[in-house]
Amino acid sequence: MVSSLTEPLQRLHQAGLQVPDAPRPLGSYVPGVRAGGLLFLSGMLPLRGGRPLVTGRLGEDLEPAQGRAAAAEAALNALAVVHTEIGLAAVAGVVRLAVHIACSPDFHDHAAVADGASEVFDIAFAPSRHSRLAFGSAALPAGMPVELEVIVALG
Repeated sequence: MVSSLTEPLQRLHQAGLQVPDAPRPLGSYVPGVRAGGLLFLSGMLPLRGGRPLVTGRLGEDLEPAQGRAAAAEAALNALAVVHTEIGLAAVAGVVRLAVHIACSPDFHDHAAVADGASEVFDIAFAPSRHSRLAFGSAALPAGMPVELEVIVALG
């Protein structure tokens, strides 16, 4: 379990990462919902300053490295929502991560793209072993290449 509010933020800072302001929902929903000892986050997108960091589909418009960077940005946005909702010190770790990837039917590097998000969570909550699912989608909101579904356990 994380022992202080600053520890995850310090780990991220030391890795050259910064938690942004929490993104605003793009529709009629809330960023996160607490249920028992869990916090369920709404879909996290690779937004920066309220705008898509990148758009396109993996295997067509984008390379795996671009998808990986987009997944990392979406993970930072997830941490921003958690920080706003309950504070990072209240988190025992990420327990479930699903990575939706907009891609062509012949794209096969799903795990490499999803690793971008997993690595951010591993830095913040080291060690943060979580279950994960990565799969291809035909399209995602606003043409973005990834969307994360995240569940965190409260400490």
